[in-house]
Amino acid sequence: MDYSKLCETYLGLEETTKRLEKTEILSKLLKNTSVEELKEIIYLIKGRVFPDWDERKLGMSSKLILKSISNASGASKEKIERLWKKIGDLGKVAEELMKDKKQRTLHNKKLTAKKVFDNIKKLPELTGEGTVSRKVNLIAELLSNATPVEARFIVRTVLEELRVGVASGVIRDSIAKAFNIEVKDVERAFELLNDYGEVAEKAKSGKRSLRSVSINVGKPIKVMLPIRVNLIEDAFKALGKTVQCEIKLDGFRVQIHKKGEDISLFTRRLENVTNQFKEILPILKKNVKGDSYILDTELIGFNPKTKKYLPFQSISHRIRRKYDIEKMAKSLPVEINIFDVMYYNGKNLFDKTLKERRKILEKIVNEERRKIVLTEKLITDNKKSIEKFYKESLNEGYEGVIFKKIDSEYKPGRYVKGWIKLKPIMETLDLVIIGGVWGEGKRATWLSSFALGCRKGNKFLEIGKIGTGIKEKSEGVTFKQLTKELKPYIEETKGRTVKIKPKLIIEIAYEEIQKSPTYSSGYALRFPRLLRLRDDLSIKDCDDIERVRKFYLAQRKISEEKK
Repeated sequence: MDYSKLCETYLGLEETTKRLEKTEILSKLLKNTSVEELKEIIYLIKGRVFPDWDERKLGMSSKLILKSISNASGASKEKIERLWKKIGDLGKVAEELMKDKKQRTLHNKKLTAKKVFDNIKKLPELTGEGTVSRKVNLIAELLSNATPVEARFIVRTVLEELRVGVASGVIRDSIAKAFNIEVKDVERAFELLNDYGEVAEKAKSGKRSLRSVSINVGKPIKVMLPIRVNLIEDAFKALGKTVQCEIKLDGFRVQIHKKGEDISLFTRRLENVTNQFKEILPILKKNVKGDSYILDTELIGFNPKTKKYLPFQSISHRIRRKYDIEKMAKSLPVEINIFDVMYYNGKNLFDKTLKERRKILEKIVNEERRKIVLTEKLITDNKKSIEKFYKESLNEGYEGVIFKKIDSEYKPGRYVKGWIKLKPIMETLDLVIIGGVWGEGKRATWLSSFALGCRKGNKFLEIGKIGTGIKEKSEGVTFKQLTKELKPYIEETKGRTVKIKPKLIIEIAYEEIQKSPTYSSGYALRFPRLLRLRDDLSIKDCDDIERVRKFYLAQRKISEEKK
């Protein structure tokens, strides 16, 4: 396929916000794509060259892209940076500069989608001396032969910022429409394969091929997620009279795959973390029966001396650790808490009920405290029993509880009639905006990420960043509105990052407060979101560091070691 044809599709997708129109545009492209190219086209439509679960990184920063653009267009670095600051989108910068280039170039090779895909896919494979210049040259080669529009999308793809508004649901519906397959069959196949490229190949081959797919042990799958409620009554209303209650653990979600002697560990984001937690592999081999399985678990850190559980941020250090892994494993050991099984000895268990899956776990797992256990559970239809279970879990330092429908199947993603979580509602914080970052693409004229500060005397300490809870074109606080409010208070600009005079107070909700060496306050907000502007408050009403510390210590999950 000519790359220009794919770019025509990109343009069509950019021009509409309507889901049905996007589905129509994409389905036509897929229908006319050969089975040999289908997987690559699906990846490129998503602005990638690897499936979502693949760990490989392209390793091309904006700085390297800038060099590629300079090499291909002949424009100076200074000129490119000026345009970038003005336009806010390196893809459009490349487009503008290649317009000038095309006026001078008479001979160039026509790009194919495969050529673009192959060049970009080579980037992570390059190592050793001269790697940077070889990466720059691979992209410069594409840009030199690209039309201006093609240059725009090549740059955006390499930066993984395609922004044509194609979510997974649009891809799913487009595959179904292109090959006359029911949406539920496409979705089911994706739940098992976790790769729309492979799903599209199967769908093009026919319904029988699509329905024959199975789980591939060793390849991560999407996990089932709970929906949050504020009242126990809401859980009963959604799940029915009898529910299974489990403690909401403050750990790290990990799916464990075993096939023969090989065991792999994957995070909720599908990252492979086997090497970071290799000390638990012998525990699994000893304590879990079975030739093959996929387990849904939570790894909980604990103090090796007191044996008390530690909060999530402690174990998060282990996820990022690349060196001294064995030393870290001894100082921050983990306990495997198993709560579900999705596959066992060659059988997909998605269609089995929760009750049936739990019975399998109870038969195959040999529990050892602070090594490997099944999550504590309560099956009841009694509200008072649940209230007692909930209060006890909080008093013991856990996050809350998870409610599960006892006859529910395992369904990846958030499922209204599947799992529900209940956690204490945290008090909000009134914080001031002290910095921001100019957006890119259609947000180029807006500030799109904001640094938050809490007060300490006459100073303001950073406590995190926020972009969630802000709208583009709907009711509520918008990026445009915030930019207008904050623009007069910009004190300093470095590239796309700005320092803002503390003036605007906003109310922030969050899931929890964590200790953090990243921010000057020493704390960070987990999953912060904007609730509203506080025009009624002056700068002196901004919450101070002592209030933040008070909220942090009040979180019952915090261990004595952290107080």
